[in-house]
Amino acid sequence: MQWSLILLILMGQPWSITGQLYEYKYVKTPKSWEEARQHCIQHHTDLATVTNMTDMKRLKKAANNVSQIEAWIGLHKSGNSNRKWHWSLPGLEFNETNWGSGESSSPNEYCGAIRQNLEWVDHGCNADKPFICYNESNTSERFYFIHSRKTWFKAQRFCRKEHTDLVSGLQQLRDENLEGIIESKNFIPFHYVYIGLFSDAWEWSNGSSFSFRHWEENYSDYDTYAILTETGMLTTNSSEKPFFCYEDHVILITESRTWEEALYYCRHHHHDLVTITNLDEQRWVQEKTKKATTPYVWTGLRYTCTLGFWFWVSDEVVRYKNWASPEQVNECDMSGAMETGGEHKWFKKHDEEKFNFFCSK
Repeated sequence: MQWSLILLILMGQPWSITGQLYEYKYVKTPKSWEEARQHCIQHHTDLATVTNMTDMKRLKKAANNVSQIEAWIGLHKSGNSNRKWHWSLPGLEFNETNWGSGESSSPNEYCGAIRQNLEWVDHGCNADKPFICYNESNTSERFYFIHSRKTWFKAQRFCRKEHTDLVSGLQQLRDENLEGIIESKNFIPFHYVYIGLFSDAWEWSNGSSFSFRHWEENYSDYDTYAILTETGMLTTNSSEKPFFCYEDHVILITESRTWEEALYYCRHHHHDLVTITNLDEQRWVQEKTKKATTPYVWTGLRYTCTLGFWFWVSDEVVRYKNWASPEQVNECDMSGAMETGGEHKWFKKHDEEKFNFFCSK
């Protein structure tokens, strides 16, 4: 690689500072949901997509000084009203399943539970059942069997407040520690225990597949559009409301270029190759790989042989990591790319390979 490029990468551009990959804008002028969406598309990107509890806080902050929030977001009922199963914990793909015989299609049973043999069952959401929480910040004890019986939505709220979420995804459900907890409990009085599995017909207006929902307790599934309130999400068909837009700062370029070409393209046309500093940003970026035309997508991750470490071209230190394997060093002319499918892990790839790439705006 030319020394001029090495200096450009290591020194960075004067304006090369990282920020939020997307930001929210609060518009207080009341409009219908459709009018609000057109406004957001014309002036920003779309109506707000909410991916996690952190976004819920960011939305409230964007609306500062508003004492009672009731504003449109991008969540709405799809036209065909086909229900899909999702995981409560954001960012998990719903692919392989473990349904019991005759399960997953019962009418009016839209929440998931497990039997003691770990088979999944569909269940009514308003029944009071025990449930299992997952805590990602406690490495020694990640699973909590909660004997207190709650409806599925109240169980979800409890887990998000006290831990991280309801237990979700095959990796968690197949964890040996969880199996040990389940084997030690007597399921006979309970029959079923809630997990983070639910089915609905709601979609985000930007077409993303984010499964995050945080309904208020008096949530109704009969309306068409969702609003954000002080305590969560509600559905309504009201005529006009204020609304939240979002501004996307990440763009997928579906041209195939070498890493160096991608770097110059992003810095000339946008801002820089994208930087990913945490799991929430990883989930935001990986959602866009669905439209990629190559098996990997370049990021702003670069390895320096001279100094022997990975770094972001934005000058960010590599703290959060999502490597496919820990051994991603000791080779020159390598940069980091995200896999388009699977778990969207990071892989080291030779600079001269040609992939799509992510620019930050």
